[in-house]
Amino acid sequence: MKTESFGVPWEESYGYVQAVRCGDTIYISGQLSNDGPDLVAPAPVDEQGRITDFGNMGEQMRQTYVNAAALLARFGASLADVVEEVIYVLDMEAAFAVAGPVRKAAYGVEIPQVASTIVACSRLAFPAQLLEIKMVARA
Repeated sequence: MKTESFGVPWEESYGYVQAVRCGDTIYISGQLSNDGPDLVAPAPVDEQGRITDFGNMGEQMRQTYVNAAALLARFGASLADVVEEVIYVLDMEAAFAVAGPVRKAAYGVEIPQVASTIVACSRLAFPAQLLEIKMVARA
């Protein structure tokens, strides 16, 4: 078994790794739009920590795929090896407005050959986070 991490603070505080390879299967933990410890395109939040605008969904989704691709590359794999993804979003309408084009660009094909599920949820790890994507790849 081989593991990979980014060295961000929440890996230690929560206690997990970003990816695990067992045999020919790679499990990617839920990825978000971070660049190091900083969130890329954080959503604006009000005084109570509620998101006031979901307009950064596309930017966050793009960076999330970049991060997943970087992890896969550490195992000699790519997004082309992903067989399943689950996308957790805070706002389904905002996600549907960008998911098709962003996913197609990330995978580099018009119809990504990946089983995909998108789920609306009430909260994610960070207040300004709009989505999270977990994956399973075979390489």
